[in-house]
Amino acid sequence: MEVLREHEEEEEEEKQIFVISNELQDLEDKLSKIQVHIPNVVPSIDTSQLPASYKTNSAKEQMLLQLADNFHRQYAHLCPDRQPLFLHPLNECGVEKFVSTTVRPTLQPYPELYNWDGCAQFVSDYLTMEPLSSPITPPSYLPSPTTTLKYQRGNCFGFSVLLCSLLIGAGYDAYCVNGYATREICMMDETREVCPLLEKSKKPVKEKVKKYAVKPPRDLRSKFELQQVAKKEADIEAAQKKKQKEEEERVMEAEKPKPDPLYGLRVHAWVLVLSGKREVPESFFIDPFTAHSYSTTDDHFLGIESIWNHKNYWVNVQDCWNGCKDLTFDLGDPVRWEFMLLGTDKPLLLLPEEEEEELADEDLDDFVTLAAKSFSLPSAEFETRCPQGKKVIQYKNAKLEKWAPYLNSNGMVKRLTIYEDPECFRVLEVKDWFENREDMMNMRQLNKKTEVTTEYFSPGHIQGLKAHTYKTMEPETERTMEFYSETRVDGLQKRVENAKEMTEYFEGRSDFLHYRHTMFGRRIKRAQILLINTESNARPIVQIKEQFHRNPEKPADEDVAERIFMILEGRIMLTYHCKDDYITASKKEFIKQKDVDNKGNKIIMTSDMCISYQVGSCVKNKKLLHLYEMMLKLMEAEKQLKHQVWESETEVLEILKIREEEAAASKLTVSMYDTERNEKSKQQRETMERLMQEERQRQVEQDLDYLAPFLIQMGSTEKMSKWQALRLKEDCLNDFKHRLIDKANLIQARFEKETQELQKKQQWYQQNQLSMTLEDEDAYLMYCSDAMFCIRILEIRLNRHKEMAPQKYIELEEKLCKDPRLAEYLKFNV
Repeated sequence: MEVLREHEEEEEEEKQIFVISNELQDLEDKLSKIQVHIPNVVPSIDTSQLPASYKTNSAKEQMLLQLADNFHRQYAHLCPDRQPLFLHPLNECGVEKFVSTTVRPTLQPYPELYNWDGCAQFVSDYLTMEPLSSPITPPSYLPSPTTTLKYQRGNCFGFSVLLCSLLIGAGYDAYCVNGYATREICMMDETREVCPLLEKSKKPVKEKVKKYAVKPPRDLRSKFELQQVAKKEADIEAAQKKKQKEEEERVMEAEKPKPDPLYGLRVHAWVLVLSGKREVPESFFIDPFTAHSYSTTDDHFLGIESIWNHKNYWVNVQDCWNGCKDLTFDLGDPVRWEFMLLGTDKPLLLLPEEEEEELADEDLDDFVTLAAKSFSLPSAEFETRCPQGKKVIQYKNAKLEKWAPYLNSNGMVKRLTIYEDPECFRVLEVKDWFENREDMMNMRQLNKKTEVTTEYFSPGHIQGLKAHTYKTMEPETERTMEFYSETRVDGLQKRVENAKEMTEYFEGRSDFLHYRHTMFGRRIKRAQILLINTESNARPIVQIKEQFHRNPEKPADEDVAERIFMILEGRIMLTYHCKDDYITASKKEFIKQKDVDNKGNKIIMTSDMCISYQVGSCVKNKKLLHLYEMMLKLMEAEKQLKHQVWESETEVLEILKIREEEAAASKLTVSMYDTERNEKSKQQRETMERLMQEERQRQVEQDLDYLAPFLIQMGSTEKMSKWQALRLKEDCLNDFKHRLIDKANLIQARFEKETQELQKKQQWYQQNQLSMTLEDEDAYLMYCSDAMFCIRILEIRLNRHKEMAPQKYIELEEKLCKDPRLAEYLKFNV
């Protein structure tokens, strides 16, 4: 039985082995059909236009590479557990180059690139990010900044070299860093980061402590009751904070990314800026992908292998078990940083002047020249900024789109879309930024929930607009307009309007007015058919209220603080400013009546028409005549206020009309200094260049040697007699005279020829005038007009030539007499 069981088990194993072998054979057949395309180490780049120094290494570059190899062998022997150093990768031409020679300090002629944030933002916007072929090893090639700029793409190492070159050129102490970072940094994943445009800077407001402040009154409340109330409020606040913290932890747990299996192994390159130069107070990191700055102790950066600039190469020998938090960036300390070339405070890659003078011309393309050579950035490419002029960045619950200036017809350069949900389906708010618009609008904000649009304007709008908030462009709807008050005569700062009221705020007025509130009634139905911008069809005014600041030149009981015109009720109420040492203010109320009664008798001012309250019992009440004159002035002011309110309504309608036209046109302005887009400036520059070219040509003609043909005929002119000099002068003058005569004869001949042809045409016309068609007659008249014009031009040229010829002859004679070759012999005959 046992033997049979063992035999069955052996047969079962043989069957399994047979099945496995068949499966392996099928797998091999399938794998053999799959073609794997191994990418080239160096990408396809046109190297025909690159200089020879990119394609070969000089003798000094070869020596530097040997030093790098020796340094690498020693490092590998002393630190066998460390990763290989990133010392001499291939460049775009497939030639090994030392990494320090790839950094080229360059100061670009653009103000935006004078500071580190501008340089970082430009590199982040201008280039397209390419991930490393292997996330755990440095790349095998490193292109030059010129190639990176040309193709507008690169990995983190290409980004860092370009940014480091710009920063060093701008005066910063910057270094490229080869190290390790988190997955989000390496993959440029900003979906869990808040958009920088949404981060609000919270600056603590410090209250000014007054030295001679009045002590507050004594608190007579029960301390026990205050303690109980404070205790309850503290419990409520603690519960709210606990609930909020739990909610935040829940959201963070839900948004927490999955564990990264390559955590601590992902290779990344960034830029280190050390303190000291350009008044940098503290060293910091710059991520070239996002242009964000980080502290050197940030958790996103997990370790550093080496750093380099255009002068030297340093290897980090400090322990990175705690990331970069415990690292010290004192590059002069050989215990913490091992340098490759001797000296850290001197540009050792640059040759001394004496040695450089001894170099031959063929040796100038060495690594020194390569390291010191800068690169150019044309203005057109700088203005393009983003690849193909557009770039999209995804943030947490937000999407940021960027465009190059003048790419969009409406001048839009940036759009931020804010979403309610993490999946970015429900739009909450849209913000647009504009540049170079003729209407000076620089930003527009649309709230999708409330459908409220807010437009912001730079100074210079035709109506002085600063901001405009509205739901619809229909008139007499809810809207708020803010103005640059310093550009307006009336000092208007803000106007808030809806269908029933309008509120205006002023500042800097000579009459101290700072507030005006107008209440409107309903229009009658018949009047709604009339034109809306006429004063007769204006909204009926119910009440106008004005408030004034204190005028120190008037007594308080004569300085009006508030006046209310109740138009429908026929009353005017005045409230004055409070006097010193008083808690109440003087008031007056005027009741308007008709000038005549029902019988036609004129109504006289009575004491019942003015109700007043005067602060201070010793002050006498004013006489009726004075009150009557005051009421007449207030009634006149009421008429003016009605007209001003109508003007405000008209201005609102005008602004709405202008804004609709501006939005439909979306015209862009071009600076007079923009020679590429400004056609007028471009034509003017071309005209100036043409005139300069003509002037240079004229100068060349003037500098021609007019004696050369005659000197050749005479042969040797080292020794010249007086007779020869006189003959040379006469020959030159006679030749010039003959040329002037020939030119006049040529013009005369052309003039006579044109005149004869015109006479023949006129004779033919007189003979065939009766048999000619209208088309023949039109052709004849056109020919005659052209011929007459040509004859007139020839006549003018001939007369001008006859006038100028003697003067030219005299000028040539004077030049011959002053010529140094003839002056010695002709000085007695001048």
